[in-house]
Amino acid sequence: MRILVTTLTVTMILGLLAIVSLLVIRFTGPPEAPTLPDQIILPGDSKAIAFTQGPEWFAVVTDGNEILIFSRDSGALLQTIGVTN
Repeated sequence: MRILVTTLTVTMILGLLAIVSLLVIRFTGPPEAPTLPDQIILPGDSKAIAFTQGPEWFAVVTDGNEILIFSRDSGALLQTIGVTN
């Protein structure tokens, strides 16, 4: 009887440790994704057709076959890359 109680106690302690570990892993995950500005002003009559982002920049692909790279911090246009077919 004593062995059964000891086994159940150890099993419950290990189960509790597993649950606590899973909660800690779940709530200490990666930080939230960086936020974007409310609006992005594109030069000329450009229209956005695609978007991607990195940790310090975001890029907009336009209908004029250009990739516009903006600074995430200031929102300033950093680079324009032309795309050819």
